[in-house]
Formats: sequence, structure tokens, C-alpha cells
Amino acid sequence: MTDIAKNLSEVKKRIEISAQKSGRSADCVTLVAVTKTHPVEMINEAIDLGVTDIGENKVQEILEKYDKVKKGVRWHLIGHLQTNKVKYIIDKVYMIHSVDSIKLMDEIERQAEKHGVPEIKILIEVNVSGEETKFGTDFEGLDEMLEHAKELKRVKVCGLMTILPKIDIGVSNRLHFHNIYNKFIDISKSKYDNIDMEFLSMGMSGDFEMAIEEGSNMVRVGTAIFGERDYS
Repeated sequence: MTDIAKNLSEVKKRIEISAQKSGRSADCVTLVAVTKTHPVEMINEAIDLGVTDIGENKVQEILEKYDKVKKGVRWHLIGHLQTNKVKYIIDKVYMIHSVDSIKLMDEIERQAEKHGVPEIKILIEVNVSGEETKFGTDFEGLDEMLEHAKELKRVKVCGLMTILPKIDIGVSNRLHFHNIYNKFIDISKSKYDNIDMEFLSMGMSGDFEMAIEEGSNMVRVGTAIFGERDYS
């Protein structure tokens, strides 16, 4: 049986150590507990232990769990989002991490207006490694999306998100993290309209310590808290 309390305590200690290495406190890092495939009972236990942000990969799982999970937490949609499913979660999530196209930005804007959502926070997903199997825009597409954000009224760009490959031949993942952090800082200094580089969401169970050391201030941790996922 998974000891969520023990696991969560250990993850928080690791976040604290990694933050100290980067010259920050653990308070600067937001922990998003990734709950995909895990039952509501485990999610509510984590909430009782102090988890305030939970992340789901699929719209369907948010819809199935939303009314059963304890209130007061912030929902994050962290998986790939199809435009035809935006309408189902637009009034339920605190933040959408995986926005990778102008088309998706526009649909989020349209659905926010339709559902009376005054502001919806998004992160732009960047495919920093260029791996074909990963979603996300490249740096050129990122610049175009940032320019487009100026025209939007309800969509608020609050930072960047990335997922790194498990194995990257020739280039270390630490360098990828470093590169996207530099881009994050460059955008912050550029002072785009309607953009606030508040969150850099990078790092998961296998690499969140490295990500924090390289500047991440939001990590998405599932397995290290809840144990291995059951896909059966």
C-alpha cells in the first residue's frame, strides 16, 4: 500500500534541497501533484496532507473526479488538449499547461468568453529538445504565440512548460532545462503585453530536482507521491 504521507514528505525535502542549491527557498516552488489514473481516495488523502494543486493529463479524468475531489484545490490540465475538448474544462481548471498553438489559444479565448470566465491562465508548451514524439512549439513558434497573446482578452500567458525526453543522445537534459530557463528570463525582460512570466513548469518525478536547480519554479510530480500508475 502506498504511503502517501511518507512519499509527500520525502518529495518536499528533495524540493527544499534542490531549491537551496539554486539559491532559493522551497516556498518559491509550486508542487503540482499529478493524479492521473489514481483514485479519488488517494487524491483526497494528499489534499488532507496539504497538497493544494493537482494535475491531470486528460479532460475525461478531470470530469470524472471533479465533483468527488475535495474543494479548495487548484486543478491543472497538464496533458495535450484538443480544441474540441476545451469547452468541458474551461470553467474548472486553474491553469492549462499544454498550450502549443495559436489555434488552441484562440479556442480557449472563445470558450472563456462563452462560459463567462474572465481570465484563464495558460502556459505555453515548448518542445525544447525537438523530439518528434513530444508536443509543444519550437522557439520560433513561441515568439509568434507571444505576439498573438497581445490580442487576447481572457487568456493570460503566465509562463512556459516543457517535457524533456527520457534519453537524449548528445545533449544533456540539464542543458535543455538551462536553455528554456534562459528563454523564460529573456521573455520576462521583454515585457510583452498580456504576458507575465510567473511560472516555469518543468520537472517530473524522474528529474524535478535537476529542473529546480536549473530554475524551475513549478514541478509536476506523480509517481514519487502516489506510486506507479495502474493503466489496467
